[in-house]
Amino acid sequence: MPVLHSLRRAAVVLLLAAATLYAAPARPAAADEPGWTAEPATGAASTAVRPYFYLAGAPGTVLEDRLALANTTDRERTITLRGADAYNTADGAFAVRPATPGAGAASAAGAGSWISFGTATTVKVPPRTRAVVPFTLTVPPASPPGDHPAAVIATEGGHEVGVRVHLRVGGPTLAALTVEDVAVRGRGAAAVIAYTLVNRGNVALTPELRIRAEALVGEPADPPRGRTPPVELLPGQRVELTEPWPGAPAFDRVRVTLTVTAPGGARAVATGTRWLVPWGLAGWTGGGLLGLGATTAAALYFVRGRRPEPGPAPAPGGPSAAGPTPPAPHHELTGAAR
Repeated sequence: MPVLHSLRRAAVVLLLAAATLYAAPARPAAADEPGWTAEPATGAASTAVRPYFYLAGAPGTVLEDRLALANTTDRERTITLRGADAYNTADGAFAVRPATPGAGAASAAGAGSWISFGTATTVKVPPRTRAVVPFTLTVPPASPPGDHPAAVIATEGGHEVGVRVHLRVGGPTLAALTVEDVAVRGRGAAAVIAYTLVNRGNVALTPELRIRAEALVGEPADPPRGRTPPVELLPGQRVELTEPWPGAPAFDRVRVTLTVTAPGGARAVATGTRWLVPWGLAGWTGGGLLGLGATTAAALYFVRGRRPEPGPAPAPGGPSAAGPTPPAPHHELTGAAR
């Protein structure tokens, strides 16, 4: 019996090992793990990690920095580098312009075209190696002051890594924004407040939002009064955002006022109104109006149907409908004296 028990335990161990070996290839390692990273290089005397590049200079200045590429795999990596313009997507996310095949630096409009890696646009990184690649950013002499968002893009094997570049060109700065198109959409727990933010200045903004709600009849539950939307609004960009309002009234006329502020003195206010009517009540109201319209049309048709028709028009020269016309009095004039 002890021998039989030991054999059974050995069989169980072998089965578990086989199952583990069979399941191991299913781990999605190659597709999800590129095996290399790109980030701002640290200085020789500093070990602080920089999440992005921050560069500042006057028009005509040539700025320098370094990008670190770390290959953590056992094979060589060939990584392509470029600069790219940055912008906000419609929902406020940070995005970069795609590469344009065959286009030169002069065809780009933003700060991405000011970034140059010289002849090192393609870098071969040996296995288990960290390479540091210098680059320059040349600010054109006629560049307007303010923030010019860009990014450094590293590409290898269809995988892209972007590192943000915060560039501030010297000169007067202006923080200004507007809030537009305020509207209440949906009903009940699905109600949201939609609005559009536009950066009218020349610096990036991190806006803070305050909402006040008023109703014609009741006291509605306010949406979140003060919060910071998860968006960095870049200069000249327009984003469309929504805020949930689960406490919106079911049947009332509501008025919402949005106040948006940002560092630097930017402030904007806008309002929007809407009747909130439950779907069932809206259906009954619409059906009642349709029924009332149909009843009115039928009544008009019935009244017109009972109106007497006019008689035929008299023929030219014939008697009129009022009867024969009495003869006019006759006077005889002879011209002879009586």
